[in-house]
Amino acid sequence: MSAPSFPPGAPASQVTGGAHALAADIRVERGRRSRRHSLVTISLAILAFALFWMTLAYGEKIFTPVEIVGVIVGNDVPGASFAVGEIRLPKALLGMLVGMAMGMAGHASQTMLRNQLASPDIIGITSGASASAVFAILVLDWSGMRVTVLALIAGITTALLIYLLATPGILGALWAYMRAAASGQPRPQLTLGTGSAQGGRLILIGIGVSAMFTSLISYLQLEAKIYDVNDALRWLSGSLSAAQWGHVPFMTGALIIFGSILLWRSRDLSLLAHGNEAATALGVPVNAASVSIILALVGLASASAAATGPIAFLSFLAGPITVRLLGPVDRSALIPAALMGACLVLGADLVGQHLAPVRLPVGVVTSLIGAPYLLTQLIRINRQGTSA
Repeated sequence: MSAPSFPPGAPASQVTGGAHALAADIRVERGRRSRRHSLVTISLAILAFALFWMTLAYGEKIFTPVEIVGVIVGNDVPGASFAVGEIRLPKALLGMLVGMAMGMAGHASQTMLRNQLASPDIIGITSGASASAVFAILVLDWSGMRVTVLALIAGITTALLIYLLATPGILGALWAYMRAAASGQPRPQLTLGTGSAQGGRLILIGIGVSAMFTSLISYLQLEAKIYDVNDALRWLSGSLSAAQWGHVPFMTGALIIFGSILLWRSRDLSLLAHGNEAATALGVPVNAASVSIILALVGLASASAAATGPIAFLSFLAGPITVRLLGPVDRSALIPAALMGACLVLGADLVGQHLAPVRLPVGVVTSLIGAPYLLTQLIRINRQGTSA
């Protein structure tokens, strides 16, 4: 939308009328964008609920809505109490929670680093969680929540390692900052990198770290007992088949805590997408906002990988698809991205369980979608770089 131009000496009434017309056009455009945002969000919420319900209803036996509601309210429904209450309901809830968490984490990462490839699953944040879980399963003979907690800790540690390696001089700057604080001297300005160049370094270093952990996982599988490898492979594929009720409060707590931080920083996140300098000029505390956003998205990604294993390309897909649907927006896309993530997980699980020739884990289905999309993005970026 371009501002109207007036010839020199134009009367004040003409200038004032043009300004009012421009303001009216801006209001109309904002209203159109707001309506589109609301429509997309509501549509995604309806689709997520429909997929959630289908996950509860369909399986080896199809249950009616009355039977499902009876199980949910706590009634004893013959045949449905176990199938729905102990198998399908925790799987559907966990799929919904993990999808929302990874959708928010992917969109936050891609927005802050201004690079669509900079999602937690692409830059290797989940690779540390995967390696630690395989080590716990194959070497320590752990299972259940112990594997989940260890994977969460390892995922956060891996993210910290990748960030430190991708930020030139950050260790020296931190050391100088701590020395100045300890001696009572003026502390130097500590700036955290969150630009597109930082995103490029994160991608490259994350791919390298991920390759290192992949090699470790392969070695552990070669040395493990053959009957233990299946458990590790099931976890690595990103599956909802092992969903338990114990994972649901774990993911609920992670989504509430870290998701609330991202929603609290949603305005700062949108402004950081324009660069640190522009965000600072608009009053954003860049360092504090960057730290809280990074911690929140790493917490969401690590918790998700710890609960279900690494669901490939989930966070990579959710953000760009949501942005395409929303178009130019004046509001945060975190909630639509979360709903898109939930739709992807539940939809991929339904496809893998009921429409594929053989039963496929949800991570395999998302890989079949995400890998071609990643290649198209790489080709597009290469063409843009060539034409620049």
